[in-house]
Amino acid sequence: MQAIILAAGESSRFWPLSEKKHKSLIKIMGKSLIEWTIEAVKHAGIKNIIIVQSPNSNLEKYLGDGSLLGVKLSYVIQEKAKGMGNAIMKAESLIEDNHFFVLNPYAFNADQFLNLMIEKQKNTKADLILLGTKTDKPWQYGILNMRNDKALSMVEKPVMGKQPSDIKVVGIYLLPKDFFGYYKRIKEHDYAYEDALGLYMKEQNVKVVITEKTTPTLKYPWDLFEVSRMIMESFIKEQKIHKSVKIAKCAIIEGSVIIEENTIIFENAVIKGPCYIGKGCTIGNNTLIRKYTNLEDGVLIGANAEITRSIFQSRSHTHAGFFGDSIIGEDARIGSGAITANVRMNRKEINPVVKGERVETKLTALGAIIGNSTHLGVAVNLMPGILVGADVQIGPNTLVRENVPSKKIYYTEFKGITISKDAKEK
Repeated sequence: MQAIILAAGESSRFWPLSEKKHKSLIKIMGKSLIEWTIEAVKHAGIKNIIIVQSPNSNLEKYLGDGSLLGVKLSYVIQEKAKGMGNAIMKAESLIEDNHFFVLNPYAFNADQFLNLMIEKQKNTKADLILLGTKTDKPWQYGILNMRNDKALSMVEKPVMGKQPSDIKVVGIYLLPKDFFGYYKRIKEHDYAYEDALGLYMKEQNVKVVITEKTTPTLKYPWDLFEVSRMIMESFIKEQKIHKSVKIAKCAIIEGSVIIEENTIIFENAVIKGPCYIGKGCTIGNNTLIRKYTNLEDGVLIGANAEITRSIFQSRSHTHAGFFGDSIIGEDARIGSGAITANVRMNRKEINPVVKGERVETKLTALGAIIGNSTHLGVAVNLMPGILVGADVQIGPNTLVRENVPSKKIYYTEFKGITISKDAKEK
């Protein structure tokens, strides 16, 4: 059997972490999200994988032919973002089997569902298998109209109180090869895939596997926290410290922690798991790292820093400061005394601005999201839920109250006036 991984989306709502590369290349515990997904697909016995990418994607350069991952990877390009159905159609010529899976590139736990769906197809001889799970907010999703385990139709975001069921569609599909023909009968538009599914349900036998578990969503950058937590809880079961790691005698390491080779941990540092610390990291004196913190390769945390529930991408460096519920991009540099405020004074929900609009997060703890290669001067303070783009320079003693676009110089003058200008004017 084959699988199609859809990784061609623009991911504009994932800014600033999607600024320089596809969001599926964000790393957690030393692997990109798409690598976690490929491993899950392989674990289900599927080693022939097609990746749909955008024209400027670096996925093929990063993943190669898949031989290092123990799979065969093929690539097709979706020139323009024309919806999920259009992306699947790009892979039609490469489909060899009677059935194939379609899934997103951050379904790291996909193997839990693929085997169940394969078994359902074999036992029922159904033409198409959907994955569904219960939701208490059906008006926000595609909801199935069902008779027992048979899908009759799907209603996209039904009116509250008029939903046909409480079962929403999860983004993993087992499709038959003749689905391509059904898609061609639909006029192409952004939601043509859903229309083709509806047509198939009307004319053929479509079954549903109901699961209590689900795959994570990755629509906004703060969704990474849940993904990271789920991966850590699945794969960090005990303390694993590479023999090459240098740990000061008075440092303390507690709980389920993975520390990769050639990392150095200085005096009086405290690490409380579950946490992941990658290769070649440096943890300074008196630093506290705790609870679902993920540090990728080459991260440097200076003395007297406190980090909790945060994700640092490769080669990012910081000195003393506080980083709570924050994400720091690759090659970022943060001066001493920087603070990412992660809780509002009234303890209410934090709603960042994305594409000019406030977005509900349901989070009462959310720090800053900082893009790749951004530099923060000493004593920079960021308010909760602030997004800072890539290649930004923020001057010392600056209080950041609003999102900062990429490639900007942003600082506060002595008179308290905040200045933002293009970086090229430096």
